[in-house]
Amino acid sequence: MPETGKPRPDILSPIKWPLRLTLWGMAAERITRAFWPLWSLLIAALGLLMLGVQDMVAVEWVWVSTVALLGAVGWAAWRGVRMLRWPRRSEAVARLDGTMRGNPIQAALDDQAIGSADTGSQAVWQAHQARMRKRLAEARAVEPDLRVAKADPFALRYVALLAFAVALVFGSFLRVSSVTAMGPSGSDLASGPAWEGWMEPPGYTRLPSVYLNDITAPGIDVPEGAQITLRMYGEVGALSVDESVSGRSLTPETAQETAQDFAVAHSGRLAIDGPGGRAWEISVTADAPPSVAREGEIESSYEGDAQIPFTARDDYGVVGGTARITLALDEVDRSYLLATEPEPRDAIEVPLPMPIAGDRAEFTETLVENFSEHPWANLPVKLELNVTDEAGQAGASDIETITLPGRRFFDPLAAAIIEQRRALLWTRDNVPEIARILRAISYLPDDVFRSAVPYLRLRGVLRDLESSGAQMTGEQQDVLAKAMWDLALILEEGDLASALERLQRAQERLSEAMKNGASEQEIAELMQEMREATDDYLRQLSRQAQQNAEDNPEMSQSQDMMEMSQNDLQRMMDRIQELMEQGRMAEAQEALEQLQQLMENMQVTQGQQGQSPGEQAMEGLGDTLREQQGLSDEAFRQFQDQFNPGPQGQQGQQGQQPGQPQQGQGGDGQQQGQQGQQEGQSQQGQGGQQSLEESLADRQQQLRSELNRQRQGLPGAGTEPGEAARDALRRAEEAMDGAEEALRDDDLAGAIDQQSQAMEALREGMRSLGEAMAQQQQQNQGQQGQQQGGNPGQQRDPLGRNAGANGQIGTDENMVQDEDVYRRARELLDEIRRRSGEGERPEEELEYLERLLERF
Repeated sequence: MPETGKPRPDILSPIKWPLRLTLWGMAAERITRAFWPLWSLLIAALGLLMLGVQDMVAVEWVWVSTVALLGAVGWAAWRGVRMLRWPRRSEAVARLDGTMRGNPIQAALDDQAIGSADTGSQAVWQAHQARMRKRLAEARAVEPDLRVAKADPFALRYVALLAFAVALVFGSFLRVSSVTAMGPSGSDLASGPAWEGWMEPPGYTRLPSVYLNDITAPGIDVPEGAQITLRMYGEVGALSVDESVSGRSLTPETAQETAQDFAVAHSGRLAIDGPGGRAWEISVTADAPPSVAREGEIESSYEGDAQIPFTARDDYGVVGGTARITLALDEVDRSYLLATEPEPRDAIEVPLPMPIAGDRAEFTETLVENFSEHPWANLPVKLELNVTDEAGQAGASDIETITLPGRRFFDPLAAAIIEQRRALLWTRDNVPEIARILRAISYLPDDVFRSAVPYLRLRGVLRDLESSGAQMTGEQQDVLAKAMWDLALILEEGDLASALERLQRAQERLSEAMKNGASEQEIAELMQEMREATDDYLRQLSRQAQQNAEDNPEMSQSQDMMEMSQNDLQRMMDRIQELMEQGRMAEAQEALEQLQQLMENMQVTQGQQGQSPGEQAMEGLGDTLREQQGLSDEAFRQFQDQFNPGPQGQQGQQGQQPGQPQQGQGGDGQQQGQQGQQEGQSQQGQGGQQSLEESLADRQQQLRSELNRQRQGLPGAGTEPGEAARDALRRAEEAMDGAEEALRDDDLAGAIDQQSQAMEALREGMRSLGEAMAQQQQQNQGQQGQQQGGNPGQQRDPLGRNAGANGQIGTDENMVQDEDVYRRARELLDEIRRRSGEGERPEEELEYLERLLERF
């Protein structure tokens, strides 16, 4: 930045603190880059001293290392002083000015060179100066760049920092003082008998070992089962052990053994008698048994998955547990076929889930298990939870009577078959009665069966029941129970091969669930099933519409019809779910019937023929750019009229007639432009000016909304040019939002500036989109050439991944790089769903997308 002399205080006063912080940051940068070798040497030396390295080597090596360290520290200090150059204020001004648009600091300090005598030129200059000074208020201090990677390519500073961090964990500041007493002394020589001792807690306690020589307190708290190790040196018999914590009997010979190991069984006294001996009172901390209790409400999903939450505690950690379930026969409603005595069955025992990582001293987990096919499903049972710790101690919860969760069947015939299946598993004495009931409910098959397949299966079950009778074996009982379960699933779920039948079946099951008072979780899962069935049905309609368009290209869609998008259907289903959650089942049932009628009469329309999605997007963005250019021209004319309201401004308005649209604008944009200009000419004074600016702001808002819609459906997702186009359009949308706010605040200068940025971002987005389209076209041509015998190693799958040399799809690349993994996965799944709903895509690609959706 050129020198401008001493600036006026009123100009730089808004940036006083940002400028000061930037100057301090620059000083920190230069100090760091000049003196990083000095502090690296100092903390490395301190870390080595704290670790006691000086005590592990000969004293000569310590003195040599000290001299070398002093020399290196002197060189580092001389280097830092030589390199340090204190930053000047003008450098800080230049750095801060470079971070803002248009260099507002330099612009605010400039003077008008020419045209100062012209009133119009002076007004424009003053407006420019005012805008630049206003932008000074947005100044933010520049972050200092403290990186010295170029000066330290081997990262020696991090080696020094690592040594210091290790010393903080494993070393001590007290060891530093030992360097002042280097050399042999009388205290280092052996002088009579000596001893060492350790107390090692059990491994499952995860407590550290204790060096008894460092314990001077008269008492020690020791966990139960700890191991004590004692070693005595010198003349045998000079030291002896006296203890009452292990429960062993000590003889004089045993007490004088030089190596002793024993476990702490109870509290007592431990003493080492002799020169330098010591004694402690040992207090044993008992290992408490674990405890477990059920926590919260028991829930079950529509598929019958039971969710049983529980909380377990232990002082050192739980290692495992089981849930034991037995039939609460006294609580069972012993009516109908359950009146007879049940056959004996073993209790249900399932392992309790444990945390994979983290502390197991206290945790809450949920046991998830499906008991739907068990004979006790939906019957009262007794639940008992048991846990154990590493010491082998066990703990149990209170026995609780609950209803064993299982799958609920909403189809009446399926529910009846499940009820008879339970009676069969209750006892085989019920077989004759079960056969009669099944014959009764299937007396008129045309009224209860939708197809012949389930009816024939039921006939097979009846035949086996009547032929085996009550004398059937346990194996036959299990086979018949499995056949009845499969039959009930077919009746409940229907034939999933047809998307329409699946959708109708999902709607029927949801309706039955609302009538029968199903739980919120079951209704939510049925609602999700209907959403998935709706997506499948829409894809099928899309393919059918594409096939019809290919077979009959001369047929055109009727214009007298109502159009609905997939978002409209999703909003209707969201409304149904909201009504159900609020308990308004009658309104939800009515809305569901309306949705059924719409789905039955639905047809899928095709997009514009002969034009790819990329070409449509380019055309739409071109229209948006032309409309933005027209808005910017009108805002500029209004800005001129504010400073020159005389004949020249009126002549500028006559350059375009009130009813003449902007070039390139069409449709709504032309009508809005005409309306805005007519309002601007029909009103006088300040009121008319405000009305016109509000009209421009409304048009800017509509244009921003249109750009947002275009950005959501932009092709080329997953490619670098496509993502660049999306980013550019996002910046254009933000600039349009800023222009709208400026127009509503009567800031025409700011609006023009924001509109200029929006147009530049739009042009950049269109360039990136063109590159994405060209890249996609090259890939398509390469794939066509590959199908004709190209190199299989150059193929790409629909996700853009390279194939291997043998044609196998796969990559070791990091597909997400630095982005959030879960957010990226969600975006990819949404993109796959969007593409699968586009019927104009090739059949092979649609099948591949369906396989991806089924898998993920």
